[in-house]
Amino acid sequence: MQAQFSLQSELYPKLTPAGAYFAVSGNAENPSRTFLCNVLGERKPINATAEKVQAWGQTDNLESAVNILYRLQKLEFITGTLEPELVSANNMEATLPDLLKQLSDTGRALLANDTGLYIAESGFHHESAEEISALAGEVIRLSEQHALLIRNNLNINQSAWGICDPSGQSHLAFYPLYFGEYKFVLVIAGTPQLQSDAFVKMVEILYQRYGF
Repeated sequence: MQAQFSLQSELYPKLTPAGAYFAVSGNAENPSRTFLCNVLGERKPINATAEKVQAWGQTDNLESAVNILYRLQKLEFITGTLEPELVSANNMEATLPDLLKQLSDTGRALLANDTGLYIAESGFHHESAEEISALAGEVIRLSEQHALLIRNNLNINQSAWGICDPSGQSHLAFYPLYFGEYKFVLVIAGTPQLQSDAFVKMVEILYQRYGF
């Protein structure tokens, strides 16, 4: 069987917002998540050469690696660009607050670790950020404790939690995110704006720091 498309080695792979979310929203290994995370782990823009595609897919079989890439493109998890994106020169601490601001229509969001401490925030008072972060630590604990019920029994393949009004509109949403051995919770007040380049950039920055 031949690969379903020809490899365009002049392109630079870039994760879409959906692909970035899939890559870090769980820690269960599968070929698609492995491929996406290996792309995130590159320290500088790299062309999609045959050798690199095999390395990202962690396989010696080029056809298998190309088919993983093809499937990710069909799912709109990854795309290719002719021009490489420049790596941000700013450090994580300086960059995250502005990126978090763009992830909510109210400009209020924070990133907490699994121990309940916030790493960065936008739009919250310090005291509120501390309390919300403590709650976020409990959310990720509950999410993992009841993962079999949620995914296997209820067939819900999502890990996000929310505080909603009677119409189902989320007022505070919690998104567990996984970067290697590190666990975080993205908390968003108001309507989430995850279909954005800001979310992809946040995932890239965090993966470069914690994903190895």
